[in-house]
Amino acid sequence: MIFDFLQPIPSSLETFISKLSNQTLGRKVVFHTQTDFPVLDNVAIAIFTVNEYRGSGQQNEDFLFENFRKQFYSLFPGNWNTAIVDLGNVEAGASVEDTYFVVKGLVAELIKKGIVPIVIGGSQDLTYAVYRAYDNLDQMVNIVSIDNQFDFSKENKLDSDSYLSKIIIEEPNNLFNFSNLGYQTYFNPQEEIDLIEKLYFEAYRLGEVSNALAVSEPVFRDADLVSVDMRSVQSSYSGNFDVFNPNGFTGKEICTLTRYAGISDKVTSFGIFNFSPNRNEVVLVAQMLWYFIEGFCFRSNEYPFGTKENYIKYIVPIEEEELIFYKSNKTERWWIEIPFLTNVNNKLKRNTLLPCTHEDYLAACEQEIPERWWKAQRRNNL
Repeated sequence: MIFDFLQPIPSSLETFISKLSNQTLGRKVVFHTQTDFPVLDNVAIAIFTVNEYRGSGQQNEDFLFENFRKQFYSLFPGNWNTAIVDLGNVEAGASVEDTYFVVKGLVAELIKKGIVPIVIGGSQDLTYAVYRAYDNLDQMVNIVSIDNQFDFSKENKLDSDSYLSKIIIEEPNNLFNFSNLGYQTYFNPQEEIDLIEKLYFEAYRLGEVSNALAVSEPVFRDADLVSVDMRSVQSSYSGNFDVFNPNGFTGKEICTLTRYAGISDKVTSFGIFNFSPNRNEVVLVAQMLWYFIEGFCFRSNEYPFGTKENYIKYIVPIEEEELIFYKSNKTERWWIEIPFLTNVNNKLKRNTLLPCTHEDYLAACEQEIPERWWKAQRRNNL
């Protein structure tokens, strides 16, 4: 059974948690211990760590992620009513592919049970393994990556800086959209930026997101898998001075983004990668995870639309098109309809709704076609 690959938390951590206040997260989460494995019935979120760093060129060390867990489980929950389990740790396999196999199996099994898996640690190429977990779920996948690089490569390899190439090229190709938040131009060759455009993917520069964090909310609302590279955070906030990055998201900004990810009804897997569990980074990672769960607990369950009775429909004639918008009475969030085209090889099986902003609606009223809608149309025809 795939859960047999999970290692329990160390007994020293059990002792630490037993001494925490009854109000802390550590006293409200069910753990995989030396003697017990959590019952997964009625569980909403499952956390596990992965000790696999070979994809970033590092030698694996004997990380137990104890520092991360001490930081996270010492925090106090908000007004949450969500069942959370900690499944323990996945040790590195004999090969990196062995680790991918385990992560893929764990994520697939949890998603099938209606549980959101949270993958903590390891290098970001583990995003590939999480993506492959969707292979047998009969759906197209939207990936959102918070990263200062796109992680393409011309070489046929799979590591932390090239996993996206593997996802795009390899069959079965279940990827519908890839969105990057926070790329820094000087870390990315122009040909890769051009390729993102050519594939009608979405990319938002660091400054664009930092200046208006709300621009990212519709992007997360359309995501299935969210992957965070901790190298996208300024070193002065992350605590990573071994790989110094003077620019990047602040601590407050990255926590806002992970909360957006959590509040999205569509996100079914989440991962935070490329950090050392033995450094100060674990303090920020713990808070980022806290904000993701905070968002999760405030999901509005607006997706998928069961009925459109709770939405106001707006029809905007533009050129030879009619753009159809919906506004939620509950949250006042906006969507735009992507029509199903019967005369082309369509990736979508029906009309679908794309999250957008009120500004997109106002722009359409001024006869400007929203860029996200235009790109979604083009991707649909590829």
